[in-house]
Amino acid sequence: MSAPRPLRVLVCPQEFKGSLDAFEATAAIARGVREALAGRPAADIEVVERPMADGGPGTGAILSAALGVEVVSLRVRGAYGDPVDARYGIASTAEGDLAVIECAEAVGLGLVPPEVRDPAWSSSEGVASLIRDALGRGVRRVIVCVGGTATMDGGAGVARGLGLRMLDADGQDLPPGGMHLVRLDRIEAAAPPALTEAVVRIAVDARNPLTGPEGAVAVYGSQKGLADWQAPALDAAIARWARAVRDHLGHVVDVPGAGTGGGITAGVLAAHRGARIESGAALVADLTGLSALVASADLVVTGEGALDVQTAYGKTVGHVADLARDAGVPCVAVAGVVTTLPPGIEDAEALVAARTGDDLDAVVAAVADAMAHAAERASGAAGRLVRRWLAHHGA
Repeated sequence: MSAPRPLRVLVCPQEFKGSLDAFEATAAIARGVREALAGRPAADIEVVERPMADGGPGTGAILSAALGVEVVSLRVRGAYGDPVDARYGIASTAEGDLAVIECAEAVGLGLVPPEVRDPAWSSSEGVASLIRDALGRGVRRVIVCVGGTATMDGGAGVARGLGLRMLDADGQDLPPGGMHLVRLDRIEAAAPPALTEAVVRIAVDARNPLTGPEGAVAVYGSQKGLADWQAPALDAAIARWARAVRDHLGHVVDVPGAGTGGGITAGVLAAHRGARIESGAALVADLTGLSALVASADLVVTGEGALDVQTAYGKTVGHVADLARDAGVPCVAVAGVVTTLPPGIEDAEALVAARTGDDLDAVVAAVADAMAHAAERASGAAGRLVRRWLAHHGA
């Protein structure tokens, strides 16, 4: 008779924004899980650690670690024209080389001091340099992770870097910066052949369109430093850019997800008609084999900084809960805070249950001073969750 297999707990949170990156969050939660199981023989316990992401900051690092990449360093144009030393990864896979590009490496918000942020004049062109470098190395499969950028140019910069020309009524090239798009008269395209041959997947963590009340400027402008008085003019300029892409290139780029990365997603779509937008959480899960890990677990512990209205729609926790539901595996979550919830939903359990049709427990760490002690709080919350689950299930 074979010995019973160990109790297997899968720990797979994303970052706790502002406190812990995904690797740190995973380590902290796993520590709490092990402490909760400390009374069991070591041979009877297996804690599997798998940091996750959803297309936002850190996605490139997680994919790079999971796939095993060659790191390429390149000096590119930063969001405000300053030189930035950015990195991306190239992984060798059965389908050919794959480039994993995180936009924040080139134009990340964290690279720009708060006092100099003025996203109306920022440019995403540095991201195009990373893409073109990968194409120049013969790579024809590219993943672009768009979260965490300082830019708000509707993606015009990355489109320019990938071969599009933005011209005013006098036939002059427009300077970088989204506000200049108000003078856009026509677009000329000359994308490099390597780009048209490439399979480009854009990993996003939200479904915001490019413009309008739910668009890039309205939703993300203030957190990138945009003044309220600038917002209407910048949104109108970006809308003009989207219309010009439609009229001159035949592309419709103001689609769900196009507003991510300050519109970088729309810029990639403008330059490459065949690029496709994908849920970052689903893409990362697929490339890292998360489904099989979930199915083989007795308990899944996920988490993020905030469980809110967005959790069930494209974020890591919502996707992990879906996978756990489909596999019939219990899933619990650790969070830093529960914020605004949809109408009719009273707590975090109901929030995820509404999306997954299954219960997902949530333990919420204290908030006011938790940022300074995030790892400790996450460990404690995870331990309480696991002990409660053990008591409830008699595992």
